[in-house]
Amino acid sequence: MNLDQLFTRNRAWARDIEQRTPGFFSRLQQQQSPQYLWIGCSDSRVPANEIVGLLPGEMFVHRNVANVVVHSDLNCLSVMQFAIDSLKVRHVIVVGHYGCSGVRAAMENLHIGIADNWIRHVQDVRNEHRGWLYSLPEGSMRLNALCELNVLEQSLNVCQTTVVQDAWARGQEVVVHGWVYGLHDGHLKDMRISVAHPESLQLAYAEALSELKKRYVPSAETK
Repeated sequence: MNLDQLFTRNRAWARDIEQRTPGFFSRLQQQQSPQYLWIGCSDSRVPANEIVGLLPGEMFVHRNVANVVVHSDLNCLSVMQFAIDSLKVRHVIVVGHYGCSGVRAAMENLHIGIADNWIRHVQDVRNEHRGWLYSLPEGSMRLNALCELNVLEQSLNVCQTTVVQDAWARGQEVVVHGWVYGLHDGHLKDMRISVAHPESLQLAYAEALSELKKRYVPSAETK
């Protein structure tokens, strides 16, 4: 597909939106008031708005390789602050996905170039849970487990940022969630971590981690 075809598809998409919702773009340019901030992977197979059936303007989106949240990443922190402080989003959702190339690279120590430095953050997650991860059968089960662990850890990181901590301190309603998307079926999976205030953070994380590990115990024992 060449670039001219992309322009043609753009015109068709805009025409379809306008026909289904007359005046949509006129209203859209006047305001931006999403309730959700999606922090996901850059993978082209994981289109945030389409997955949850939302139109432009209904979800604020930040994406990077392997949906990582690092306290020194000013890009991600700036997006979070704008979304929370200015747009007043109510939900911050960290979304990983099964079959993530970044997670695979972290698990298998694959060299992919400058991104190795970024993937190191996922390797930190792997190392923190190394004993349990390597008790699982090698292959898709272990990779899926690391994808889920990474979502929990990055959700924890979101909660610990100054942006979210400051919002909670001033009484602003912000809830942080962790989900995983399945490329194989298009379904989202709730990782059972939802945090609305700092006092519940450690318990919510511990319970979600415990539930995650329980799901893998029967399968692991039958291998």
